[in-house]
Amino acid sequence: MIIDGKIIAQKIKDKARNCCSDCYRKPNVVAFMLGDNPSSEAYLRMIERTCKSVDFGYSLIRLDVTISEQELLEKIIEKNNDDEVDGILVQMPLPEHISEERVIMTIAPEKDLDGFHPMNAGRLFKGEKATRPCTPLAVITIFKELDIDLEGKYIVVIGRSNIVGKPLAVMLMQNNATVTICHSRTVDLADHTRKADIIIVAVGIPNFLTRDMVSEKAIVIDVGMNEVDGKLVGDVDFENIKDVVHMITPVPGGVGPVTNAVLLLNVIEHFRGAQK
Repeated sequence: MIIDGKIIAQKIKDKARNCCSDCYRKPNVVAFMLGDNPSSEAYLRMIERTCKSVDFGYSLIRLDVTISEQELLEKIIEKNNDDEVDGILVQMPLPEHISEERVIMTIAPEKDLDGFHPMNAGRLFKGEKATRPCTPLAVITIFKELDIDLEGKYIVVIGRSNIVGKPLAVMLMQNNATVTICHSRTVDLADHTRKADIIIVAVGIPNFLTRDMVSEKAIVIDVGMNEVDGKLVGDVDFENIKDVVHMITPVPGGVGPVTNAVLLLNVIEHFRGAQK
């Protein structure tokens, strides 16, 4: 079975639209972008379309790449203090003269849509209420929408980044899964993946997971996004695996649309928190 992320994303959008239909104001997102980066432009256009599709406010603040770190931090603080702003995004990467860590630390945890602030990361690790990073949240949402019970499942996560692999492993364990984190240098990786009920690949290497590494029972979630010969491909050898495994997400059209949609869930959480 090929999992259609677009259908799941639409369900999330419908839910988001209904959640705020009777509120006194609409939720608002502010994004910062420094310089001109085609990939960043494309991503933020997608976020804008997602927000506007459910009648959420969205504004993009474009800044010159030469802006000082202090000026950027002051602009972020200004939006932290704006009661009409519910979520803040700062598009990475940043110029070398600006510290990503200081920028992330400056965004108020209650407006941090990416879930990168150490306060949110720590709360997530402790199992407390926190803004969850969008890609791990998207993966968990896919399982929930498909009624896939994670309890007792053996799940292999290939990838150990702070953005996907590590927080996702924590969220899976909070759903009572048994989790093994692997990576591109794991010895005898196929020994782990062939035993897995679920394999989640977020390693950033095209076609990394191959036919000989999976079993017929496996559910394969491909988080990778790589450009090969002008085409977007994942970390999974999709064409050679899709007819073998139990379920699989394609690239594009799998995790990506859900990731964009679950950003709305984080916006709603911040919006509701601001109303209390």
